[in-house]
Amino acid sequence: MWTPDEIASLCYQHYRIRLPKQGKPEPNREWTLLAAVVKIQRIAGQTYDCPDKQVQVTKEVVSMGTGTKCIGQSKMRKSGDILNDSHAEVIARRSFQRYLLHQLYLAAALKEDSIFVPGTQRGQWKLKPDLSFVFFSSHTPCGDASIIPMLEFEDQPCCPVSRDWAHNPSVGASGNLEATGDKRKREDPDSPVAKKMRLEPRTPARKVANGEADHQRFGNQESGPVPPKASSSDLPSEELATGPAPSGAKVVDVHRTGAKCVPGEAGDSGKPGAEYHQVGLLRVKPGRGDRTCSMSCSDKLARWNVLGCQGSLLMHFLEEPIYLSAVVIGKCPYSQEAMRRALIGRCENISALPKGFGVQEVKIQQSDLLFEQSRCAVQTKRADGPGRLVPCGAAISWSAVPEQPLDVTANGFPQGTTKKRMGSLQARSRISKVELFGSFQKLLSSISEDKWPDSLRVQKLETYQEYKEAAAAYQEAWSTLRKHAFGSWIRNPPDYHQFK
Repeated sequence: MWTPDEIASLCYQHYRIRLPKQGKPEPNREWTLLAAVVKIQRIAGQTYDCPDKQVQVTKEVVSMGTGTKCIGQSKMRKSGDILNDSHAEVIARRSFQRYLLHQLYLAAALKEDSIFVPGTQRGQWKLKPDLSFVFFSSHTPCGDASIIPMLEFEDQPCCPVSRDWAHNPSVGASGNLEATGDKRKREDPDSPVAKKMRLEPRTPARKVANGEADHQRFGNQESGPVPPKASSSDLPSEELATGPAPSGAKVVDVHRTGAKCVPGEAGDSGKPGAEYHQVGLLRVKPGRGDRTCSMSCSDKLARWNVLGCQGSLLMHFLEEPIYLSAVVIGKCPYSQEAMRRALIGRCENISALPKGFGVQEVKIQQSDLLFEQSRCAVQTKRADGPGRLVPCGAAISWSAVPEQPLDVTANGFPQGTTKKRMGSLQARSRISKVELFGSFQKLLSSISEDKWPDSLRVQKLETYQEYKEAAAAYQEAWSTLRKHAFGSWIRNPPDYHQFK
């Protein structure tokens, strides 16, 4: 049907051609992350008489996001007009919700061709059976999926990370987007800190190829079963993963993640080397001084893998959640086992979810293609160029919608927004909560009330919070997920959702 390299190549091409120069990194000085949702559709009229015959599909990017930043807690607004989290994965998902809203409008209001067909319940819709969606990210998601071992080998290439290693706590990480001091230096292969990285005695240092220290691909094997975990906070805190790795290699250090453990979780040891992190924990994204309330992308992807990518508002109109069929990661530090643990393993013991909801066995794969404006690619290209390499401060949103598909933001607002203009309609991102809520209300007003789904007919709803809470099945699933796996999840207080 498709390969990871085909998905990556399609997204990179879309980035180059369809996204504007505005919001992209300044050449040789800035880097960014890229994420996208790709629609996969089987081509009609195929015969399946031969079991080995490849199914022919079309592939289309329907949403895309770039970005590396979050706002601090003190900058959050109760009006819903600011983007709290502008990491690429979150921008791509919010852009995808905008696409889904438009597709529902086509189906329900305009009666035009859409990705949706009528469901069995009044006012509800479901995806066409020949459609699926693949999520692409140029880098492993921050948080638990980025806790990746650094393995040391004698005269042999990198091999898969052992399952025992991946499921033991107190172990490594990467993806510290806003690291400072020694952590930032560690990610620079030419820095003194990286060169002096702690190694096991009598073990030769790993070769640094093409200026990419420890950026080889980790593991391409099929995932095996994961021991059940009722809660991320139930993980033992004393077990370490410094023992022998496959083929006699040793885990000598770990990639760091900038995401911090949430209050209520066990916490990291902070010890040097492979004992630095504990795996399986909920984490929040780092801020510069001002702590954020944004959960890590690993945590959010795990949540979407249970609740769907559509969110609570759209669930009113959908017979079942919209799940991702696969997640593809670009060339970067990577562990198949860490990805599976972070996205699936932490939740797979959950049962008693409402009808239609479930923990998905999402396909997880890696591409060999490097994103041209990733930190690693820019760092290699600029060599010893002047100045410091920094993350791009802007975020780009693109949705496959006919009107104003692009949205470029900085610090949560459209790029160029002044303090004087804050609070105006022009100072809202098109994927902010208040704007997506407006699109939802537009969809609702375009449909006659007798064709509304039952969940919207039983009571008069006004605020964003009320509409979210009225999606009963979604809220029940979210409550079950928190109870059994993500009890320490940081939730915004209800007064941040009272806008209309």
